[in-house]
Amino acid sequence: MEPPVVRPDDVLAIDIGATNIKFARVDGTGHLQSSAKRRPTPYPCTPERLVEWIVQRSQHIVVQRVGVGFPGEFEDGHVVRPGNLSRTGGVGTDLDDDLDRLWTGYALQDTLRDRTGCDVRVVNDATLAALGCCRGVGTELVVALGTGCGLALRVEGERRRVRDLGRTQFAGGRSYDEALGERARSRDELEWRRDVRTVVSGLAEEFSPTTVYLAGGNARRIARDVFEGVPFELEIAGNEASLRGAARLFSS
Repeated sequence: MEPPVVRPDDVLAIDIGATNIKFARVDGTGHLQSSAKRRPTPYPCTPERLVEWIVQRSQHIVVQRVGVGFPGEFEDGHVVRPGNLSRTGGVGTDLDDDLDRLWTGYALQDTLRDRTGCDVRVVNDATLAALGCCRGVGTELVVALGTGCGLALRVEGERRRVRDLGRTQFAGGRSYDEALGERARSRDELEWRRDVRTVVSGLAEEFSPTTVYLAGGNARRIARDVFEGVPFELEIAGNEASLRGAARLFSS
């Protein structure tokens, strides 16, 4: 079998989630060159363990560029807060203070560049999804719905920094991750949909978006009529937005 043709603008797109890591080769426009693959996120998820996982994938999917979405607060190449990766076994398990310390301030982007020999660019996972679905017109708000939840904002195509939504308090002693994440949906989908509308409507009042995108694996579970009568355009971006967005990390 002949080896696959590697184009210089191809990107290995990696979306790290609290439950699974999704990845695919995409071209320079973000078009998937094959179906996305998923593997369980390795726990306990130390920085070294996650780096080794990505290094192995970069060796199997030979590219010169790698775009990564990180499921926590991430700025200037470094982890600010690791989100659910600092839990012993993912969402619903205890926080591990030692893991949290290992991740906080970790230079993930430069470490991956050194270990893979590739041009690696890392951003928050909701930021990556925004790159994959936003059109660059008006105020665009992205709410990512998966194991937990994420938030991204772009104004006239420019990123605006927003808070890390997942761990902050929503209502009833629950965090936003607990209210909008997969565990809440699997427990009571009707209540989950009501909470999604409540949260998205509140965020819309705060940011006044012209368009709201729902991204992530559970976006497909929201029918448009849940948001009937809202004063903004709603788009269901789906689960591949982050993979498409990886290509745009190298075009801006």
